[in-house]
Amino acid sequence: MHSSGLIDSFSEFKEFKNIDRATMQRVLEDVFRSMLRKKYNSDESFSVIVNDSSGDLEIWHNREIVHDGEVEDIRKEISLAEARKIEPDFEVGEEVTEEVTLESFGRRAILAARQTLMGKILELEKDELYRKYKDRVGEVISGEVYQIWKKEIMILDDEGNELLLPKTEMIPADHYKKGDAIKAVVLKVEMYNGSPRILLSRIAPVFLERLFEMEVPEIIDGIIAVKKIVREPGERAKVAVESFDDRIDPVGACVGMKGSRIHGIVRELRNENIDVINFTSNLQLLIQRALSPAKVSSIKLDEESRRAAVYLKPDQVSLAIGKGGHNIKLAGKLAGMEIDVYRESDEDEGDIDLDEFADEIDGWILDEFKNIGCDTARSVLNLTVADLVRRTELEEETVNEVRRILQSEFE
Repeated sequence: MHSSGLIDSFSEFKEFKNIDRATMQRVLEDVFRSMLRKKYNSDESFSVIVNDSSGDLEIWHNREIVHDGEVEDIRKEISLAEARKIEPDFEVGEEVTEEVTLESFGRRAILAARQTLMGKILELEKDELYRKYKDRVGEVISGEVYQIWKKEIMILDDEGNELLLPKTEMIPADHYKKGDAIKAVVLKVEMYNGSPRILLSRIAPVFLERLFEMEVPEIIDGIIAVKKIVREPGERAKVAVESFDDRIDPVGACVGMKGSRIHGIVRELRNENIDVINFTSNLQLLIQRALSPAKVSSIKLDEESRRAAVYLKPDQVSLAIGKGGHNIKLAGKLAGMEIDVYRESDEDEGDIDLDEFADEIDGWILDEFKNIGCDTARSVLNLTVADLVRRTELEEETVNEVRRILQSEFE
C-alpha cells in the first residue's frame, strides 16, 4: 500500500516473539476488518491481504458493476459510469476491485487500531508463553541472570522471556551476579494479574533427576530407571536406581568411571553429597543400603506404624545418623519409614549414658556429641580425637578433656 508512515507504524508487530506468523496475520486481518466495519458497517465486500513474506497489508474493495441509476448498496455495487472512470472498457456485470488506502480511515482510527493491535498481541504473547512453559514443567532450563532482588532472581531464557527463581528454591550455597549462566528446573507456571509467572527451582528432586538424565545415557535409553530421589539441598541426596539389564550395574553407570558422570552433577549442586544406591523392593535391604556407609546389624520393621528399629554397633551409630542427622533423615524418606537407631550393647563391657556426666561436663558440650550419634561414654571413646574434632564443633583440647573424664570411669 502507498502509505509509508502508516505501514511502518505496524511493521514492528511482524516479528513479535512467541507468536507464529500465521497467528500474527490472522490478528492483523481481524483488526483491519474491525476498522472496515466501523467505517462501512460491513466488511463483506472487502479483501484484507497480509503479505506472507514481507508482512505488508493490502485492503481491496470488491463491487459489482450495475447500470447507472440502479446502485442500491454502494458497498457492494458501483455504477457503470463510475467504473469506467477507473477502467474505460468495464461492462455491466463485471467486478471492480479498488484499493483502499490506510490514510482513508483517518489518523484517529489508525491510532485506535494500533492500540487494539498492541493489546491483542500482548494477550496472545502471554497466552503463548503460558502454554509453552506449562508444557515444560519438570524440564531443565538454561538462562542468564538478569536482575537480582531480595527474594528472587530474574532469569532470561534464550528468547528473552523472563523467568523467576525464588530464593527459597535456591541451594543455600548459590550466589549469583548479573550475567551469570544458570540452570534450573521449571517448577510451576501460574497466571498472576493476567500475566504468566514461570517459577524455577534448584532444590526440587526433579532437578537432580534431570541432571542424571543429562549425564547418564542409560537413563534416557530406558535401561536404568531412577526410582526415587530425596534431598537436603546443598547437603546430601540419596538416589535409588534400578537396572532392567542384568549386565549393567546401575550404581556404577550413574557414578561413571572414576566418578566422571557424577562429578559434574555434584559441582552443579554446590558439592552436595550424592549417594547412589541400588533400589530393591525388600524394605529391610533398602534401609540397610540407604544407611550406608554405616553397617547395620539388624532391622525390625513395624509396617503398621511405618517405623523401623535399626540396631548397629556403637561405632556405626554416628555414621548412620550422619552430619546434622541428614543421613538417617534421608534414609527414612527414601524408605518411607521412621527410622529409630539403637546401639547394640556389649555384654562383656558396661556403658554409661552421657547424661550421667552432666555434673562434670557442660550440657552444650554433651549435646555436641549427641548430635553426631554419641550418647554413651563408649560411643565417644570408640572414635579418635581427630574424628571427634572433625565431626563436632569442639576444640581438640575440649575433646581430650572429655575423653579423660569418660575414660576414668572405666579404669
